[in-house]
Amino acid sequence: SERALRNLDERGIVRIGTRVNAGDILVGKVSPKSKSELSPEEKLLHAIFGRSGEDVKNDSLELPAGQAGVVIGAKHFSRRTHLSDEQKAAVEQQMKEFQRECDEQRIELFRKFCAEAEAIAGQPIIDPNTRQKLGKSENPDVILEQIETFSIKWVKPADARPKVEELRDHYWPRIEAIEAECERKLGHMKRGDELPSGVLEMVKVYVATKRTLSVGDKMAGRHGNKGVIARILPEEDMPFLEDGTPVDICLNPLGVPSRMNVGQILETQLGWAAAVLGFQAITPVFDGATEEQINKCVAAANEKVRADSADIEVVRAAGREGRLLVEMPAGGKITLYDGRTGEPFDQRVTVGYIYMLKLHHLVDDKIHARSTGPYSLITQQPLGGKARTGGQRFGEMEVWGLEAYGSAYVLQELLTVKSDDVEGRTKIYESMVKGTNTLNAGTPVSFDVLCNEIRGLGLNIHLEKRKII
Repeated sequence: SERALRNLDERGIVRIGTRVNAGDILVGKVSPKSKSELSPEEKLLHAIFGRSGEDVKNDSLELPAGQAGVVIGAKHFSRRTHLSDEQKAAVEQQMKEFQRECDEQRIELFRKFCAEAEAIAGQPIIDPNTRQKLGKSENPDVILEQIETFSIKWVKPADARPKVEELRDHYWPRIEAIEAECERKLGHMKRGDELPSGVLEMVKVYVATKRTLSVGDKMAGRHGNKGVIARILPEEDMPFLEDGTPVDICLNPLGVPSRMNVGQILETQLGWAAAVLGFQAITPVFDGATEEQINKCVAAANEKVRADSADIEVVRAAGREGRLLVEMPAGGKITLYDGRTGEPFDQRVTVGYIYMLKLHHLVDDKIHARSTGPYSLITQQPLGGKARTGGQRFGEMEVWGLEAYGSAYVLQELLTVKSDDVEGRTKIYESMVKGTNTLNAGTPVSFDVLCNEIRGLGLNIHLEKRKII
């Protein structure tokens, strides 16, 4: 439709700067249908009316589900094979334009060299072949010839030649680099791109997505102390120190004792001391700062805080700059105040500075929902994973949970009509359409697969169905 193609240019590639959402077409493509894909009715129509323009299918590249962003780049790669006369002429024109630009860059550098060489020699340098001044000709072909044939012997007087030769050693590599890059790009224009075998054209589209920190994103420190963001609060609701400074992040204390990563506590205290004293603590992994060294730094930081607190000008400057003016008590724990009530917390809290990293496990990439979708061909169970529009796996341990609660009907639903009972799936869908609530569970396909596997071992197993009166 026109709406689906509104963001594509004349080549069928999405325009740079376009805001795209899930399902939007990035690269338009149609390909012919093979005979095996045609229904019997279509084959009959083709036999009567011949092949028409409807024998193509839409193979366009679409933005995957759950993604959105702005197109920041699109690269088109193709082989230079089977070009029409018009396309060949266009490529030749591009090559001529590029060659002219490269020549202009080389001539500009050569003229700079000539001007500096004349200043050293004190007189113009004459080209003995054309009897013209070096670099002064209006004809670019003449100057390009001078670049190729220039000799240091053209410089007079002879005592200026060493300095001019140094100047040439400075300019010539740059001129030759431009020429080499020009030849490389011209060869690329002529031959086309290096593509895998069987690929004629390839398009790469780059989509930029801005991800702000949100609930469910994964973060970690440098001690294996990883976790998921539970709540994001306004700054005024965060716990604060006695001088009014709010904390940036609160970590669950249960993440320390069971995991033996006390390094994060030491990093917090050393980070506090480093922030107050104004230095950067760089410690090796296995030979870092000892507890004694950290205690000395904390003591020095407390002395500085006491001295600064006595000077009203320093206090005002610290308030403007957001610097800490709070002493750290022995043990490294400070009284924090609830940002919502203003009341102090019952227990003192360890406060300081640590590095926290945002990991590439963002909730926007993981959140996924499915009502119906693709099923496995063998077991007829729903596929798994977000990429395949899969279902949520209800595994062995989850089944134990339902068994423990005695939820028989919920369990029967999960194991049959919501999974691999094909007939039951159809019936329950029909009951939804009719507005009735019926559950007629049948035999799961996975049971038949299991029976067939046992038969493959040479054991003739079959299910006896008895009518329950």
